[in-house]
Amino acid sequence: MIRTGGVYTAVEFMAGGRLEVRISAADVGKRVSVRRVEKHAAEGEKFTDTVGVLTSWDEGVLVITRRTGESVRIPESSLVAAKVVPAAPARRRGPAASYEELARITARAWPPVESERLGEWELRAAGGFTRRANSVLPAGDPGVPLDEALTHVRDWYGKRDLPAYIQTATGAEGTQEVLCAELERRGWVREVTALLRIAPLAPIADAGSDEAVAQVRLARTLDEAGEGWLRRYKRTGVPGPHVRAVLAGGPSVWFAYVPGAAGEIPAAIGRCVVDGRWAGFMAVEVDPAHRRQGLATAVMAALARQALSEGASAAWLQVEDDNGGAGALYDGLGFATHHAYHHYRAPEAG
Repeated sequence: MIRTGGVYTAVEFMAGGRLEVRISAADVGKRVSVRRVEKHAAEGEKFTDTVGVLTSWDEGVLVITRRTGESVRIPESSLVAAKVVPAAPARRRGPAASYEELARITARAWPPVESERLGEWELRAAGGFTRRANSVLPAGDPGVPLDEALTHVRDWYGKRDLPAYIQTATGAEGTQEVLCAELERRGWVREVTALLRIAPLAPIADAGSDEAVAQVRLARTLDEAGEGWLRRYKRTGVPGPHVRAVLAGGPSVWFAYVPGAAGEIPAAIGRCVVDGRWAGFMAVEVDPAHRRQGLATAVMAALARQALSEGASAAWLQVEDDNGGAGALYDGLGFATHHAYHHYRAPEAG
């Protein structure tokens, strides 16, 4: 057994009583487990095990991308044993879901103002409002060689005076570890990593006190929620029409808010998009003066109850991996990580 990220994974390196390297460059794109020797370790030889997707094998160096998106470079000469291993086991509670399903659901919940297809890639733009709405979603083959696709991407965003971003994912079957490695090889810079987390919906609806949930108001549109909703939302300054278009887009959109004192903006807000069995939670914000009063939980509970009434049964949300406060809240509501996603920015033209 070896331990990776706190999870033990069975790896059988022994073949006929000896260690063997049973992978080659032909296995690029597959999930592998390798054991290498650290010959210059402080206390003699030391074995290190790595599990992830083999994203390249060039000039005597392997690159393995872990489920976190971290790339590990391993000299071929240091290999002691290696083999292809099955897809990563599910490490989540709650609903079963594929990456492909979640990619479609999350994209519909945060739609761009304009988009264009390049094979199975979708180029998205919304006046620069959030990376999610202004990045490429590479959901398959672009239909042209990668370098040609990247040139088209840079030109497309350049015509809109926007930086070129590509949103990739790692850590689940069907994600894009190989594309991550190719982008890094070409100088694209990973700026943000976030986690896509999922959970059963019913426990969220049961969270929070009835008194706190009773304070929450729901609205179908931003106009009904009032200008204070946008003023509380920290992701934008003076909102233009592109901001409203993104926030209003989606199959069944709800805005939640907890009224502030007379003449003040809401004490807390949230947004939920119901799409079939899924309810996506976004824009949950609480006035710093009202934190630790259970308002974020109350907002999510009120939105979850509405989503349950529309037939949803599962929940998802996205949170940056370094947002410890939000992570603790979502842990308590039963959310677990399904995969990580990353935004790569094109290098400056030189």
